[in-house]
Formats: sequence, structure tokens, C-alpha cells
Amino acid sequence: MTFSGKIKEEISKLESEKIEYISELSGIFCTNADIKLYSIKVQTENLNAANRIFKIVKDIYNVTSNITVKKNYNFKKNEVYIIEIKKSVPEIIKDLGLIGETGFVINKVPFEEIVADDNLRSAFIRGCFLISGSVNDPKTSRYHLELIVNTAEFAEFLKNQINTYGLNSKVLRRKKGYMVYIKESEKISDFLKVIKAFNGVMYYEDIRTYREKINLNNRINNCEQANVEKSLASSNKQIKDIEFIKAKDAYDLLDDKVKVVAEYRVKYPDSSLIELSEIISVETNNKVTKSCVNHRLRKIKDLADKLREK
Repeated sequence: MTFSGKIKEEISKLESEKIEYISELSGIFCTNADIKLYSIKVQTENLNAANRIFKIVKDIYNVTSNITVKKNYNFKKNEVYIIEIKKSVPEIIKDLGLIGETGFVINKVPFEEIVADDNLRSAFIRGCFLISGSVNDPKTSRYHLELIVNTAEFAEFLKNQINTYGLNSKVLRRKKGYMVYIKESEKISDFLKVIKAFNGVMYYEDIRTYREKINLNNRINNCEQANVEKSLASSNKQIKDIEFIKAKDAYDLLDDKVKVVAEYRVKYPDSSLIELSEIISVETNNKVTKSCVNHRLRKIKDLADKLREK
């Protein structure tokens, strides 16, 4: 089972209050339903989503939905579950905030009462995800969560509801419909909390934390490697300056302290400045700081530059 499938399986088993079930059902029908005044038809490839719709409608309205199964002959060859409701339809769509004031106009954006507080908004978003959402397994190379909806108006409405929680979701036009999506790993984790997929959150956070630790270690290793390469390049340049000064018979122009640093630089070409300062301090029994070593190497460079100019 995919990670998305596991999330949907988890949220399809949640127990809620009646009013939350209504908001969840509204999210499902707003996202993916053919709504008429005499019937409501929903299609899904997810069995848990189909069972969830059947259960909510049965428990709240005492209406038994018709479920048919057909083969989806696309490249996935999944089964498609079609849930059709033919009884109490006006009552249901009125409860779900989908019927206009005239009693005949079906709205694709529900009334505000459906998302009046955090619990109802959470249930509504959960319904939307259950029927049209997907999220990448955090083990994959990129973080991505999306919900596919039919209209621009509903995409904006859903985005705004999601962003009430500060999740920075965005809308993208697609060939068929609109995609409301989240790319940031922390925001995706927070989204799963909003829809109460808490087992999914724990799995997601474990994998995300592990991946970020690995990435951090890689960045540290890369920085260390870059520093080593930079240090070696500087050391090679310093040694060339020392050899150039000797070739020009100008070595005695350096004072004794600078000569000591020059000798140790040639002797320990792979050492960093701080390592070189520690070696000199121990072997000469004279305290020499990294700053002193750097200052004396700069004197060597200055002399070599002057000799090159002449």
C-alpha cells in the first residue's frame, strides 16, 4: 500500500461527532461528486474512501448508498468504486451547505457554517484529501502533497481553508482541473496533523528527521572537504613563495621568527594554520598562535610579491 493509501486508511477509521461527519462529507462531495437534486454520485479508486462515504451517509441519514465496482482500464488497471445516493438527496445537500437559496442551485463552495471552527474545518479538509488527495512517501527524493479539484473557485476556497493553519498551500492550473499543493516538508507534516492522521505524522517525522540528519552530515562533510582543499591550496602557494624567495637568494631578508614558520610550513605542508601553530609551539617550546603564524606567512608572501615585481 502506498503512503497515501495508508493515510486514507487511517483517517477513514476516525470517529467523529455528527456535525463533523457532515463537514467531512461536504468536503468529499465538493471535491468530487456529480450532484443532482435527485442523486449524488461519487467515484473513487480508494476502497476505504468508498466505505467511509457509505458509513457516514448510512449513520447520519439512514440511507443505504448503492456501490458498484468497475475496472479502470487505464495503465494502473485499478478498480473504481462508484457510490450513488438516490434517497433524501435534497436533505443531504442542504445539510452539506451545497444548495442555493432557491432550492435548485447547487453551490460548489459550501456555506461558511460547514467550516465554522477548527474541528469542522479539519473535517472538511480531511474529506477533500480522502477523495482527491495524495502525498509522497517521505522516503522519496521530494516532498509533495496535493489535492485535485474541478474548479478555480473551489481551489481558492480550499487553499484558503488550508492556509488558515499557516500551511502555505498554493494553486496550480492543470489540464484537467486544479491542484492545491504543499511542498515544504514541515508544512506537509502539519497538514497530516490537521486531518488527524497521527500515525502518518509519526512515520513522516521519523523519516524526515532521518533524511535531514543525513543531508546535514553530507553538508558538513562537503564543507570539511572544501576547507581541506582550500587549506592545501593555500599551503602550496605559501611553499612556492618560500621556494621562490630562496631561489632569489633573499631568504636571509626574513627575520628569524618568520624563517621558523617557513621551515615548518615546508615540513608540514598538509597542516592547517591552527595545526601548524600547535606543532611549532610544542617543538620549539615557544607559544605561537594561529594569528602569529598567519601574520608571518603574510610577510613571506609580501616579500615574494616584491621580488616578482622586480
